[in-house]
Amino acid sequence: MSESSQSRIEQQAAERPRRRLTRSLPVAVYLLALVLVILLPALVVSLVLLNRNNQAQEEVVRGLTNATVQAVGQSVEREIAGMVTTLRVLSTSELLKGNEYAEFHDRAVTALAGSGAYLLALDNNYGQILNTRVPYGTPLGITSDPMSAAQALQRKAATVSGLFYGKTAQGWVFNVLLPVPDNDRVALLALTQNANNLAVALQSRQLPPGWHAALVDAANLVIAATPDAKFETGNVLPMRQNLDQVPEEWRREQFDGQRVVTAEWRSTLSGWRVIAWASTDAVDGPLGDSLLWLAAWGLIIALAAALLAVLIAERIGLSVRGLRRDAKRLGDGERVEAKAYPVAEIAEVSRALADASTLRQAADSEVRFLMREVAHRSKNQMTVIAAMARQTARGADDVPSYVQSFERRIMGLARSTDLLLTHGRVGVALQELVESQIAPFSPPNAARVSLAGPPVRLNMQAAQILGMAIHELSTNAVKYGAFGDGRGTLAVQWGVADDTLSFVWRETVSRPLSSSERIGFGTTVLKSMVGHSLGAEVERICHADGMEWRFAIPLHAIDPEQAPLPVGEAANE
Repeated sequence: MSESSQSRIEQQAAERPRRRLTRSLPVAVYLLALVLVILLPALVVSLVLLNRNNQAQEEVVRGLTNATVQAVGQSVEREIAGMVTTLRVLSTSELLKGNEYAEFHDRAVTALAGSGAYLLALDNNYGQILNTRVPYGTPLGITSDPMSAAQALQRKAATVSGLFYGKTAQGWVFNVLLPVPDNDRVALLALTQNANNLAVALQSRQLPPGWHAALVDAANLVIAATPDAKFETGNVLPMRQNLDQVPEEWRREQFDGQRVVTAEWRSTLSGWRVIAWASTDAVDGPLGDSLLWLAAWGLIIALAAALLAVLIAERIGLSVRGLRRDAKRLGDGERVEAKAYPVAEIAEVSRALADASTLRQAADSEVRFLMREVAHRSKNQMTVIAAMARQTARGADDVPSYVQSFERRIMGLARSTDLLLTHGRVGVALQELVESQIAPFSPPNAARVSLAGPPVRLNMQAAQILGMAIHELSTNAVKYGAFGDGRGTLAVQWGVADDTLSFVWRETVSRPLSSSERIGFGTTVLKSMVGHSLGAEVERICHADGMEWRFAIPLHAIDPEQAPLPVGEAANE
């Protein structure tokens, strides 16, 4: 592979994790997102509830305002109805019928005293016959509002005029006119009042805060207004000028540079209207204030939640960085201690890292131990193999037999070594060692071999030496003993008593043994290495029906926690 290709591959490999990392986000981002997910729906719900509450409040204000306007209008209408009733009573006066106008004038002044109303008598040309505002006989002209007089005569019913400026009163007044039938001279009676007298009716009802009201005629001229309305009598009210609209509905209009909400009540008797209005700020103010408070508190809560999220993220970040350092130490093979973290899950991970560190330390220690043991035992095995080669050569008659015997002993040693590598420092089970060494030589009938004994574990040196000893015993059993006899049996028993392992190998055969005086490698292993290396007592007993070997081995020589001397050094001692 070329250097450029290798460089390109390394660069791509470096960019892949970098791209993955750029897609990762800090925990603070997720916490802030969680805060938003919680706060935004809460704010939306709050806005909906505020809007509904504002609508309910607006309905209450609407109802209260309409009721107040209606009450004011009805108060004005009662005043006018009273004036109509008074006119009806006066129109039936005998003095009027008898054309005794002077006395009728005096009686009317007395009757109307303190009412704020004045009586006028008009002829068919709308000229004033009398006016109680002035003494009888004072020269008078035609009425200041001949149009209303003509309308009353035409309708032949009580009629309420609009607002007009009275010449006699020298101010803004209104008339209530009633036709007088069957009178030769008087065609109409009229009661007139100053317009400002009706201001009392507007003030008789308390409007909601921020609201104003005005009483206007059909031409939208202000008859009377509340003191804070800033409208004088006779001014044109620039609101509610479209009479075709439903009076009960609220309307939003532009007035004096600001938006206002208006409501009205219409009189069926006079055609007048009571119009109330308030700025939209006064109506919508509670909602605006609520929204401002909601926004302020929402901002405060959001900032507090964000600050809390950042603090929590910082705590979690510190914990995660601590875990990262622990993971690095674990990767470097250093010991990691469990730490107390504020987050239970992170603390659990810390404990898991500490447990993994303990296992890693134990595994590393065992690996180092095994490496040392491998190096140590390799030297020992070289010594054992050299001794095996020499002893096998002494007992062999020819090269083929030498090779066969030597290979078998090597394989037996290899099986012991496999067990050692499998179990490591915990030691080799004695029963497993015996089974592995006997297996290559055992007869097909498993009933001819019996093993019995408690669980016992051997250290590496004891496993190697006993493995070679059992191998030699199995070889001899094939040549001279139980495995060479078709009916022979083998019983292996062991037990522990008084800090000593008692191991018994008993063969039983169906024919007398053939004695052999030659000392071979097997005898050397059994008596020399087992006896000297393990400090064991070795006894060979010849029975009439078979051979028996007894070994009494101190427990400290086989203990996996002990470290016996190498085979060569033990043999030299």
